[in-house]
Amino acid sequence: MRVMTKADIPGGMRLKEIAGWNQTTEDWNRFLDASPEGCFVADIDGDIRGTVATMVYEDRFAWISMVLVDPAYRGQGWGRKLLRRAIEYLQNAKIPCIKLDATALGKPLYEKIGFQTEYEIERHTRTKAEGREPAVEDRLSPGAVSAEGLQMILAEDREVFGADRGQLLRAMWHEAPELAGAVWDGPTLRGSMFARHGSFADHLGPWMSKDREAASALLNSFIARSNRETVLVDVLKSNSMATGLLKSAGFQYARPLTRMFLGVNQQSGKMENLCAITGPEFG
Repeated sequence: MRVMTKADIPGGMRLKEIAGWNQTTEDWNRFLDASPEGCFVADIDGDIRGTVATMVYEDRFAWISMVLVDPAYRGQGWGRKLLRRAIEYLQNAKIPCIKLDATALGKPLYEKIGFQTEYEIERHTRTKAEGREPAVEDRLSPGAVSAEGLQMILAEDREVFGADRGQLLRAMWHEAPELAGAVWDGPTLRGSMFARHGSFADHLGPWMSKDREAASALLNSFIARSNRETVLVDVLKSNSMATGLLKSAGFQYARPLTRMFLGVNQQSGKMENLCAITGPEFG
């Protein structure tokens, strides 16, 4: 095992393609730019056979993601070794809480290491062929996110997420401004959304609002603005408003995820305002 460098990104991309995940080269660069000493690979005879990435948010908590192992090397303990190396790095950095979004396959491994469940998440997908137009036209029309509006949204997001992730959301806004939107009532923010272009689908998140009308307008706006055949959303299972809106828009349940944590979870955020997470790779 060694620290991952940008020269290893093609190897990481190969593994994520095998897994059928949606991340891009730009996503790998985000991890390496944010945590240049905190991403690791299993390098076997010059080939990348496993990866893990970390991202620290305001020293309040950190994220572990991209735990990938070449199918030919599974069952040999590489996933556990990579995960423990990432945990060791974060604990040495005195990060009080480590979080991740576990797949059903990975959850037993994380539980053995000591991770606890925080809440459940569901991935929902929609294709243009399967989807349908909203039964009722939204009265609201989410506006584009201006530079001034972005600052207010980032302040709200910090409260909802539990830590500042402005660098990540600014990058998403710059790369896909057409997929960012907000609903305002004068100076009051009713809801907001960001999204990013994945390798095979546009991914909505974070999607934030506890106001059904605003949440619906944001979701339908995202569907209209995306020109991809497939779109993804990772929604909080407990948020019946959000799951109901997804069902009405023709989304289909794809798979479960479990948000888990290791350590002292003192920054859980404001879940009542959150419809969908950014994604399992970023939280």
